[in-house]
Order: sequence, then C-alpha cells, then structure tokens
Amino acid sequence: MAIADTAQALFDARRANEDFKWLTDKDRPETLADAYSAQSALLKLWDEAGDGKICGWKIAITSKAMQALCGIDQPCVGGMLDSAIHDSPMQASLSDYGRLGLEFELALRMGSKAGVQRQPYDAASIRAHVEAVMPAFELIDDRNADYEGFDAHSLIADNTWNAGVILGDAIPNWQSIDWITQPVTLDYNGKTETAVTGDAMGDPFAALAVVANNLVDRGLNLKPGDIVITGSTLQTRFAAVGDHATYQIDGFPGVELRVSE
Repeated sequence: MAIADTAQALFDARRANEDFKWLTDKDRPETLADAYSAQSALLKLWDEAGDGKICGWKIAITSKAMQALCGIDQPCVGGMLDSAIHDSPMQASLSDYGRLGLEFELALRMGSKAGVQRQPYDAASIRAHVEAVMPAFELIDDRNADYEGFDAHSLIADNTWNAGVILGDAIPNWQSIDWITQPVTLDYNGKTETAVTGDAMGDPFAALAVVANNLVDRGLNLKPGDIVITGSTLQTRFAAVGDHATYQIDGFPGVELRVSE
C-alpha cells in the first residue's frame, strides 16, 4: 500500500472509532523512514480536517528491552496537536477515547529553534534551546490494541497513540535543578509512588536530543513554543471512571487529572 493510502486508512479507522489493528503485509510501512512518512501524512490529514496543528512532539519505546522486542534500535517519536494540549487541572471523559492510558512525564517548552546544526544534538547542546520545564500527564489512546505482535512501524505510522498532554505550571529556576536525580511523586487514588526524573530515559534532555535529531533526519525541526514530553518515569496506568491522579515534581505544584464517564 502506498504511504498516502496507509495514512488515509489510519485516519479513517480513527474517525470510525475502530479498535487499533497492527498493520500487516502490504499495509505495513517497510522501513522506519516509510513509517515516519506515513505519520507525517496522517498529521497532515488531521490538519486539513481541522483536527489540530502540530505544536509539539513525544518520545516512546525508550527502553532497550522494548526496542529489542520491537526490532528497532532507537526510540520512536510522534507529534502532538494543539487541540489536545490541556492545562491542569483537567477532567477527562473516558467516552472520548478508545482506551485511555496515562503516563507521567516531564514537558519541555522550546525557547528557540533547534534543528539547524549538522552535528547531532546531545543532552548538553539541546538544553540551551529550552525555555521552560513542567510536570505533565501524557494521554495515550491505544484503542484497545492487542499487544500480541507489537510492531513499531505500525505504532509510528499511527502517531505513537498520542492523545494529548496535560501541563502543570512551569518550574521556576529550572536550570539549577538536577533533572537526572530530581524526585517525583505520583498520587493515584490515594496511593503514592515515587521515582526520579531520570527514570524515563536517564536524562530528560537526552530524550529531547533524540527527538531533535529524529526531526532533523526527517527535514523538520523544533520551533519556539513547541512542547516535548520526554517519557514516563512510572508504569502506564489505564484510566477508570472516578480515578484521581496528581503528579508532582517534588517541591513544586503538580499536574492533576480526574476521570469521568
């Protein structure tokens, strides 16, 4: 199937509220480059339909173990639409999603363009382009996918299941914080879990560099104002009616979500 046809099929499946199916045979992009081309075509279809414009990016499949399982050697990147960027606190309705999952992340807002240098970015060089740091929930919608036969090419083409992000307040004086060891706390229905911001991918700025380099390879770049979420520090939770979650970078106000029918 041509890349444009793959994107159109994914677009139509979402519009029809169909469960997610892994792409197979001629429908499946053969290479990672083809998968990202299909993703770009899908994002363009959403833009043309008035569903939203790209205003940021996410990273997925960050662990080496999961990458090996998927047969890839790098994390996956997906786009975020401006129509799905929410401020905390938020109430999310399960009826708006196929199956709503929550991930617990750090969001970085770009202050200057990144994507013009020839050498790959790393955690140190990309940091200079960041304007603000915030706690965030990523909203994912796997649309009741069967995880048997997990396929990275299908995931990338379908925009890595991103369904939006909820942003907390910007952290003051973020430049003075050690973002590898900074503690975070999740309160989920009154039960508490702790982690550190480096648990997502070692260093959230390293995750940002991966996104920036991925976009450069695709002829794209990070722009001022773009939001990048850098991977979940804790295991994904699938939401149920009545759930109440607060995710906090210790010492600062958190991001909050309540789930309704």
